[in-house]
Amino acid sequence: MRYSISGRHLQIGDALKEHVNGNLEHVISKFAERPTHATTVFAKNGPKIECEIIIHLSTGLSVQSKSSTQDIYQSFDKSCDRITKQLRRYKRRLKNHHKARSTPVESSAASTYILAAEKAGGELDSEEPDSLQPVIIAETETRVPLLSVGEAVLQMELSESSVLVFRNERNDGINVVYRRDDGNIGWIEPDADRAGEAGGG
Repeated sequence: MRYSISGRHLQIGDALKEHVNGNLEHVISKFAERPTHATTVFAKNGPKIECEIIIHLSTGLSVQSKSSTQDIYQSFDKSCDRITKQLRRYKRRLKNHHKARSTPVESSAASTYILAAEKAGGELDSEEPDSLQPVIIAETETRVPLLSVGEAVLQMELSESSVLVFRNERNDGINVVYRRDDGNIGWIEPDADRAGEAGGG
């Protein structure tokens, strides 16, 4: 098991590292199914300090949590508590997933972009944009996992995300699961047989 602790615009002291490692080791030993790597990143965000924890499991899934307070120790403790609750809640499903999956989840490389939003508070008579082409302000690399729909829902919940893009292992097609406003989970699966109808003729 490997632990990685880093800070963005912050110095991370030995006492904090010991606090992080000790608490994560306790949580992981109780709930996680064969973790391989735990990453903790602290970042200064205005007057607050943000802490993000990611625990990578041997099956290829990961558990993720993020919290922000004005104290670096409280930020970690809050994020660690959320990780603990997630692992406790999904312990049985993680255990079953570990037994059912003989090989780790595969993933393919992809790019993710941050697009500039329109200016906030714009009036109806404000100047219309010249084109529909979005302005890209940042680009990062990401991974698109090859999962079953059930695994995709579990991964979305473990990462505290509202949406997850994945390749469906049944047909290798790009699918999306997302959290609906009514609390249920939505699943989008393009129909390969009808994919060309809209532009065909």
